[in-house]
Amino acid sequence: MIHEELQKLERLAVQVSKKAEALTAENEQLRARLSALEYQIQEKEQEIHHFKNKIKISNIVDNRPVNSEDSAEMSDLINNYIQEIDHLITYLSE
Repeated sequence: MIHEELQKLERLAVQVSKKAEALTAENEQLRARLSALEYQIQEKEQEIHHFKNKIKISNIVDNRPVNSEDSAEMSDLINNYIQEIDHLITYLSE
């Protein structure tokens, strides 16, 4: 009787162990998928940001009114581009 109970417990322990392994594998797969989806979201957010900048630049080029916040942001962006170009010119000159 005790031997039968031990065998049942061993079978249950094996089943629990297999289930835990399966859940661990599934968890790893879900984490990998989540990571991939988060990366895709970051890429899409960057694309949206670049697209918004293109629209702002287009509005400036077309001489459309742009609100002051967008104008300041674009001014900062252009200044950053200019600084980056200056760094590249300095680097290439060396």
